[in-house]
Amino acid sequence: MSSTKDVFLLDTSALMTFIEDEEGAERVERILVREQVFVPSIALLEVCYITQQEHGQSEAEQRYALLKRTRATILWEIDEPTLLIAARFKAGFRVSLADAIIAAFAVRHHAILVHKDPEYEALAEMLILEALPYK
Repeated sequence: MSSTKDVFLLDTSALMTFIEDEEGAERVERILVREQVFVPSIALLEVCYITQQEHGQSEAEQRYALLKRTRATILWEIDEPTLLIAARFKAGFRVSLADAIIAAFAVRHHAILVHKDPEYEALAEMLILEALPYK
């Protein structure tokens, strides 16, 4: 039996699942409470702008503050190797720029990418995915 503990990375859809208490929210909460977990800053950006568009600036600020209070390590900066992996993903697969960056962070941190976004399936051979129930 391996003593290596899994590392997780939450994408925007996983964060929104948690915040909006969608199906799969309890899994995201367990990860946030019990596991080593990363959140790329670009996922925070997406949560903020989507929330601001749909619910206003006050709600966006509340959600941002909630996510900052979790145990997750926020990945604020992109280093050169992560940038190059993201570029390769964006050039070679039909994924958004944000998803390419998020997936590259998962690869660099040897993390399981937790998501609710079928777009990541194109990258299934490149990294470990944990799909939450799709809408």
